[in-house]
Amino acid sequence: MIQPPRPDEYAEYFGRYIQRVPPESDIFALFATQPDELRALLQNITDEQANRRPAPGEWSIKEVVGHLNDVERIFAYRLFWIARGDTTPLPGFEQDDFVRGTDFNQRSLSSLIDEFSHQRQANVLCFTPLTQAEIDRRGTASRGPFSARALLYVLVGHVIHHIESLMVDYNVKGIS
Repeated sequence: MIQPPRPDEYAEYFGRYIQRVPPESDIFALFATQPDELRALLQNITDEQANRRPAPGEWSIKEVVGHLNDVERIFAYRLFWIARGDTTPLPGFEQDDFVRGTDFNQRSLSSLIDEFSHQRQANVLCFTPLTQAEIDRRGTASRGPFSARALLYVLVGHVIHHIESLMVDYNVKGIS
C-alpha cells in the first residue's frame, strides 16, 4: 500500500486535494474506480442539463468534466515525468484558460466521460506497476515540489473534489 505523501512532497496549494483522499485508502483502487463513480453520478444528466451553468461565471457540468480530462492529462504527464527520474522543472497551467480554450459544451457528456475513463484506464496501466523508488522520486512542477506519490494523490483528490462539487454546487444526485 502506498502511504500518503508528506507535506514536503507537494506545494501547499495541492494539499487541498490530497487531504480529500480518505485515510488508509488503497490509492490505486480509488484511481481505478473513479471513472465508474463519475459515470454513475452523471448518468441521468441530459446534454442540455450538462450545458447549464449553476451561476454566472461558473462552469457547466460538461466544462467540469472537460477540466477533469485536462487535469488528468497534465498531472499524469507530470507524474510520468517525475517517476522516470527527469528533474527538469515542468510549467504550471491556468485552468480557466484551458476551459476557455475550447467549447466542451459542443460535445456530448457521454463522450467527455468516456474520454476521462479511457485516460484513467491508461494511467492505471502506466502507474500501477511503478516501483517504490519511482513513487518516491521528486521533481518540480508549477514552481513547486512534487513526488510521484503526491501526484497520484492529487489526481484522486482532484476528482473527489469535483464529484463533491457536482453533488453540492450543481445538485447532481446520481443514481437512486
